[in-house]
Amino acid sequence: MDILSGFLEAMVRMACPIMLASLGALFTARSGIINFAMEGIMIMGAFFGVYGSHMTGNPWIGAVFGMLAGLAASMVLGVMSISVKVDQVVAGTGINVLFLGLTSYLFTVMYPNGQPSSVNTFPTLPIPVLSGIPVVGILFRQSLLTYLAFLLVPVIWYLLNRTTFGLCLRAVGEQPHAADSLGIHVDKMRYVAIILAGLLGGLGGAALSLGQVSVFIENMTSGRGYVAWSAVTVGKWNPFGIMGASLLFGGAEAVQLRLQAMGISLPHQFFQMLPYVLTMVVLAGVVGRTVGPKAMGKPFIKGER
Repeated sequence: MDILSGFLEAMVRMACPIMLASLGALFTARSGIINFAMEGIMIMGAFFGVYGSHMTGNPWIGAVFGMLAGLAASMVLGVMSISVKVDQVVAGTGINVLFLGLTSYLFTVMYPNGQPSSVNTFPTLPIPVLSGIPVVGILFRQSLLTYLAFLLVPVIWYLLNRTTFGLCLRAVGEQPHAADSLGIHVDKMRYVAIILAGLLGGLGGAALSLGQVSVFIENMTSGRGYVAWSAVTVGKWNPFGIMGASLLFGGAEAVQLRLQAMGISLPHQFFQMLPYVLTMVVLAGVVGRTVGPKAMGKPFIKGER
């Protein structure tokens, strides 16, 4: 039972950064933007989350730093894909390389004598009664940030499916010219999606650095931004589906950590690749069975169809 409880705890904890970033990427996907820049957004959030916590001693201020850094990174994608109208996949890939390099540079500049061994992180907040349930009670002994990630799932579902804002955003992603003819400002809606994606992606990065290791490590996202975008596809562009996909990928990461701890005589790189192999397998199973927004990846040019 202890093994199962430990696995469940690790699964939920590992899923939290991916879920936050995926929910952010969902907004851009619904607006018709391919957000391949989530890796760069997350690494900025991870770095500045730790930096903010180190400077102030408050992890929540660190989280705000991470969100603002993610927003700044996301706005670069917004300008390139919405205003300049370049290829969104190429722009996202370039942004990832840019911010992976930038955070490595800032890491050496801001910590010339080496960063602190750890910073203040988000404390665990057990939920009374529920946290005492055998085995599954571990799910209710998480940080407030993890609870927030799960709470955002129904909130974002409602926002996208039951509000005027959600209707307009989905219209922009499906038929931007029709939406424009009805008076919806397509570029404005897409910039709003970019802002939300940056804030949530930056928070996901901060959840990774402050919620799991309490330090910043160069390239610590290790492809989680791409996994987050994959979770949007696997989750069929639905917040609840994204939650399930994030838990699946979090579970795969928890498994590889457990396998390493067992001391199996295989290179640790073999275990580290398991979550990404699972990502490819799952994607291969869902691609072709799900249909994304029709205007995905297509720049909007007013008056042209």
